[in-house]
Order: sequence, then C-alpha cells, then structure tokens
Amino acid sequence: MEFDPRIFLFAIFGLGLMLAVSLEKHLSRFWLSLPIVYVAAGFAIFSLPIGLPHFNPARDGFDALTLEYITEFIVIASLAAAGVAIDRPVSWKNWRQIWPLLVIAMPLTVGAVALLGWWALGLAPASAILLGAAMAPTDPVLARSVQVGPPGESKRHDVRFSLTVEAGLNDGLAFPFTYLAIAAVGMTSLGWWTAEWAAFDLVFRIVMGCLVGWGIGRAGAWYVFEREADAPIDDVESERPRYSTSEGLVVLGTLLLAYGCAELVEGYGFLAVFVAAVTARQRENASRYHKISHHFIDQIEQIVLVAVLFGFGAMLASGVLNGLTWASAAVGLALVFVIRPISGLIAESLCGLPLPGKLAIAFLGVRGMGSIYYLAYGQNNAAFGQLDILWATASFAILLSIMVHGVFAGPVIGFVERRNAHIHVGEEDSMASLVPPNHEDREELRQELEEAEADQMRDEDADRLDCDGPVDVERHYKPE
Repeated sequence: MEFDPRIFLFAIFGLGLMLAVSLEKHLSRFWLSLPIVYVAAGFAIFSLPIGLPHFNPARDGFDALTLEYITEFIVIASLAAAGVAIDRPVSWKNWRQIWPLLVIAMPLTVGAVALLGWWALGLAPASAILLGAAMAPTDPVLARSVQVGPPGESKRHDVRFSLTVEAGLNDGLAFPFTYLAIAAVGMTSLGWWTAEWAAFDLVFRIVMGCLVGWGIGRAGAWYVFEREADAPIDDVESERPRYSTSEGLVVLGTLLLAYGCAELVEGYGFLAVFVAAVTARQRENASRYHKISHHFIDQIEQIVLVAVLFGFGAMLASGVLNGLTWASAAVGLALVFVIRPISGLIAESLCGLPLPGKLAIAFLGVRGMGSIYYLAYGQNNAAFGQLDILWATASFAILLSIMVHGVFAGPVIGFVERRNAHIHVGEEDSMASLVPPNHEDREELRQELEEAEADQMRDEDADRLDCDGPVDVERHYKPE
C-alpha cells in the first residue's frame, strides 16, 4: 500500500487531540507544558524521511499566508476565552494596574528590540520595527497556564489578572507598530507619513476597535439573555433559564462579528474581540451561560492550538532557524531575560504588589502565536528584506519562551502564591466580582448553580432516554 503523507498527518493530528487533555494534566508534575511536548513532537515527525511537506515562511510566501490565517483565528479564540474568563468588574480602580504594562512596558519592548535589530543584526529600519512590533506583545495562546481561570472564580489574583488582560489588549495594540513598519518600507526620512500614521493607525483604529467591541459585546449579550424572555412557559417558570453548549455558537459568532466589523471600519479586530468578550461578561454575570461559552471557546482554541504547535515544530524541522546567527540568538535571549523583565519592572514599579509579584509579572511575558501572526502579516503586506533573519530571530525567541516559561511558569506562580505576593498590599483575598448584590453568600450561590445544572441535566436525560424502566438519574447527576 502506498504511503500517503496527508492521511498520516490526519492520524497524527487526531492522536494529538486525544492526548492533549490528559497530557496537560500530567505534564505539570514534571515541570513541563503541552507546547514543549507538541513542538518537539512536530519537529521529530517532520524530520522523518517519509516525504512530509516542508513549511518555511522565510522561503515560501504561501506558507506565510497560511500561517497568517491560522494564527489569526487562534488569537481570536484565545482573546475571546481570556475576555469571558475575567470576573473583575470594569472600572479604573479595578483595572488601573494594567495600563502601565500597555503604555510603558510594550513601547519600551518595541523600541529596545527594534534598536537591537538595527544595531546588532544590521536590519533595515522598517524590518527592525517589524521585529520589535512582532516580539513585543505577550501571547494569549501559550500563556494559558498563567492566566485567570474560568468564569465564576471570585478569588483575587492580581498577577494572573495582569498577565491575562495585558495579553488580551496588547495583541491589538501591537498593530500600530506593525503598520508603522509597513509604512516605513522604502522611506528614508521622517515626514508627513509619520503624522498620518499617528492620527490614523495609532489613534483612530484603536478607538474604533474599542467602540465596535463594546457595541457588539452589549448587543450580543442582549441577544443571548433577552431571548430567554420568549422561552417556553416551562422554562420561564423554572428557577433559572436553561442553556446548552449550542449557545457557544452564539458567543463565537458574536466575537467573529466583532472582529469582522471592526476590520471593515478600519478598526483593530483583535482589540474589538477582547473588548466584546469583556463587555458581554459584565451582563447577567452570575449566569452559568458564561462558563458554558468559555468551555466551548476553550475547546476550539485547543483544537487549533494542537495544529499550530505541530506546525511550529514543522517550521523548525524545515529550516526556519537556518538564518540564525549568534547575534540573532543574543537578541532572543535579551528579549526573554533582559528587555521584558526590565520594562515590566519599570511599568509595575508604582503598583501595590509585593516585589515577588512584580517580578513574576515582569518575567512571565510569554511569546508565541501572536508574534508569528504579526510577522506573517507584515511579510504579506509589504516587501521587507532579510526575511530569513527576521523569522530565525523570532522563531528562536518563541522557542526559548516556550521552553523557559513552560518550565518555570507553574513554579513561579506557586512561589508567589505561597508568599501571598499575588495580591496588592492591603487588599483582601476576596474581591468585588461579577456576582449580583443579593447573593452575598458566594458558597450558597455556587451550590445553587450546581443544583440548577443537575436539574437541567436530569431533565435532558429524561427527554432522551426510553423510559421503559426506572432510571436512577440522581446517581448520575448529583452535584458534588
């Protein structure tokens, strides 16, 4: 029988999906992460002499286009999951710890990486700016282990909250610098084009992305929750509206709508997706619908993540690091161990976290799929030179981040929590979260939600089963 590489890859992908959940639970015992194992597996599989296709965006423009589209979708899914998971109410007081990471740490990182790219790697100014823009944002995809948990957890964790919101917002805020690099291609001096970039790409597009995200987030939440008013009478008379996993389609559709509409009006789609997810989370905030929708989006994200991790391993096996030099490796090392930690510490210097918490935020700036997206987007929209150096430097930095942060993220978070340094000085472990004021007893609310879920599952089971004999539904669906 003739060997078919395409069918072989289907089998490998299916096996990867099956093992993903169990591996993720067991690897943490050994200071490992799923991305480390799957990238290594992708590298090993695509290194086999069995005729598998090569995948190198530095050599093939079609590979770069494929990368742009795949990473674009997984970033959208990751931003949606991160936004829905945030329990903290939106206000300046609750979110003030985030803004220094966006307006101080990120521009400092862009400038430092661009400067090193120009000085140490000999890149043209436009290519150096593109490298800085691609490597500056922290990644919402590979930073799952350091982000807040699913919706409904009311424990205060300022370190995880900062890392989650930073990854959610700076993936959209990296676009102005990417457009600056695209505009700088072929330019030899500053001029009117820089003022046009500042007014349009830096201000207008950010504002439009936020406005579209806010509007569609509110409209999507209204559509979901107001529909229950027209539910059948038995649903209306029940204690709580019933939701099923099909409701996740509404959430995903809403967030894709936010992305598309923002891009159509020249706003930043990534920013719109995160803002829409956070806005929708503020509505009917004690509803278990949010946990269902988060689970749905998280599953989609994991499916695409497995493919992307295998693909990144394929890139490494296909020679994307062939252009790596000692100088390129030094830039990647400097980003992970010097530039991000120092810029993060500067940004967090005035926040109320104890020093271990500040160090954790500064160190855990994970790089990943967002960087690949911005580099591929830049390559597909302008004629950048020295692409082999750009891809080699970025790929090395991402690989280094996967290994370093994948190994140390869990222990660092655990150390910070044991020192109680994950909460601002003077603040309580519990905090104002998205729970209605008439539910002061959070444990009682949790029990009520579990009982409502068990009731719904019993009803659904009764509808499905052929009731020829008694069915012990209580034994299967009793809340823990």
